[in-house]
Amino acid sequence: MELDQLRQEVCRTNRALLATGLVTMHSGNASGLHRPSGRMLIKPSGVDYEQLRPEDLVEIDLQTGQVVQGKLRPSVDLPHHLFLYRNIPEVGAVIHTHSNYATAFAAVGQPIPLCLTAIADQFGDQIPCTPYVDNQGDNIGRAILRWRNRAPAILLGNHGVFAWGATPREALKAAVMTEDVAKTVWLAMQIGQPRRLPPEEVEKWYTRYHSTYGQPPQP
Repeated sequence: MELDQLRQEVCRTNRALLATGLVTMHSGNASGLHRPSGRMLIKPSGVDYEQLRPEDLVEIDLQTGQVVQGKLRPSVDLPHHLFLYRNIPEVGAVIHTHSNYATAFAAVGQPIPLCLTAIADQFGDQIPCTPYVDNQGDNIGRAILRWRNRAPAILLGNHGVFAWGATPREALKAAVMTEDVAKTVWLAMQIGQPRRLPPEEVEKWYTRYHSTYGQPPQP
């Protein structure tokens, strides 16, 4: 994907956060990284999602963290996005939300347990939850690295959700699925204690989903 294409995709992804109910007002953000050029694109701070245009995105140099293009200030979460890109090579897009059901788990410091085949499919593990960390420096990024597993999402204690993927579309799917399974698990907890899937069953579902689900890439 070329940088101009990525700009369009990151803009669409940010607008999709509002459309899918993952954010309200100005909360949350999405970014994307063009690794060949080392340029990152992120939502500007405090801009309405409905009014966001591709040209409003702030272009950042990955190595220096400095703005190289854009008239608006970048999201205040820029340091956390930069940290993840610098430390997880396979990540090409990052999303941060305070989506309600997932953040409810974060508020009580609980992971989302692996009790659904949908969680096994997409995440291959429980969705972990970090202890509370403040937003200074690289504290959030370091907490994500320490507590993450193979799931492409994590809950930040008393805060919200970070999700990621190789592309903005993949990161959006991870963020949407995090909220979706959090809601289902919360509903299950109103009835009784969710039953965790056995590890061998998790591997069956995860392997199938990541090897044979969907259509093969077009030549």
